[in-house]
Amino acid sequence: MVEKVVVTGLNMLTALGLDWEETWEKIQNGKSGVKEISLFDTSENQTKIAAELPSEFADKSTSLIKKRISKQMTRVTQMSYVCAIEAIEKHAIDFDKLDRKRVGVIMGVVNTGDSSTEQGTSSKNMVVKRMNNAMPAWIGMHYNLEGPNFTTSSACSSSAFAIALGYDTIKSGRADMMIVGGADSIINKEEIEGFNEIYALSLANGQPEKASCPFSKNRDGFVIGEGAGIMILESEDSAKARGAKIYAELADYAFTNESYNIMAPKPEGEGMADTMEQAINNAGISKEEVSYINAHGTSTMLNDLYETQAIKRVFGEKAYKIPVSSTKSMTGHTIGAAGAIESIISVLAIKDGVIPPTINLNETDPELDLDYVPNKVRKQDLNVVLSNSFAFGGHNATLVFRKYS
Repeated sequence: MVEKVVVTGLNMLTALGLDWEETWEKIQNGKSGVKEISLFDTSENQTKIAAELPSEFADKSTSLIKKRISKQMTRVTQMSYVCAIEAIEKHAIDFDKLDRKRVGVIMGVVNTGDSSTEQGTSSKNMVVKRMNNAMPAWIGMHYNLEGPNFTTSSACSSSAFAIALGYDTIKSGRADMMIVGGADSIINKEEIEGFNEIYALSLANGQPEKASCPFSKNRDGFVIGEGAGIMILESEDSAKARGAKIYAELADYAFTNESYNIMAPKPEGEGMADTMEQAINNAGISKEEVSYINAHGTSTMLNDLYETQAIKRVFGEKAYKIPVSSTKSMTGHTIGAAGAIESIISVLAIKDGVIPPTINLNETDPELDLDYVPNKVRKQDLNVVLSNSFAFGGHNATLVFRKYS
């Protein structure tokens, strides 16, 4: 049994930037990536705003993906591919010095994004572009990796599940390194229309940058974001052997299924609380050690209320002393990529001793009375961070990251 699983690489593409460095800098500065949608004509949609990737992504993708291969990928698959390549190159990982049979890829995938906004799909490439396993397959093939390679799909918790399964694969001794994460984009006419029908999306079209406002009194739904997040997990022994930089330890996690409602969480955060409680127990930490919670924090009425209630159920009076923030206030809700992006942010928070803010929190909701780190970044040494992902269908995940020592 492997003693510790550590984070030795990361990268993310978000509306705030096309690498982790730019995204992280803008998060610390409280910048919003939400703007009017440019990917399609929104004249027939109620919601006309989203957190799109910067337009420069097209050039970045072209520079890193061969033309023949790119035609077989959707834009979303290209996001995952570019994000993974840059994560690996930035951290100087040389697979010639590793056993490729013990390096794998797991990606959280809701779908590959072959929607009405996708360009270039035809009968020649449709099957390959729509394959749910395309993202990990392309990454694995690029580096000739022969370890476990698959996807997991659990709505907004998908990439959190991928990270947890990567942890299990290493912890059990079946791999030395796992490339894990996810990518997603549902910025298209039909899916925005669908979410509008169930009253899930913000309609604050007049002020895009202020529309995603988790935990605030005037929240009216989430803002769709898009992006990709890649985390490289490794056994401590493997990381030390190659002299790798270690960002943090992934201490453990918990999965639960609420078995309650296909869209709504259990009242009073019962299922969310159970997930956090199990994760803390699995990681072998005390509640006193938890120094920050990166919340699921969608900016919907029920999620923000129930997540707040769940934190109180788990921590009691200590809940009021734990900083909680939602970075979806800046990146939007990146759906299948959210768990990975927010896990990366959690790790960077530990690394830099920085708690990212919840922006647009100007009018407080009397029912929501925790420390949500409103509007401004906060410097604080962090030992243990929880990253929450709670999905439609009751698919819950909490990941526990700890300062490496």
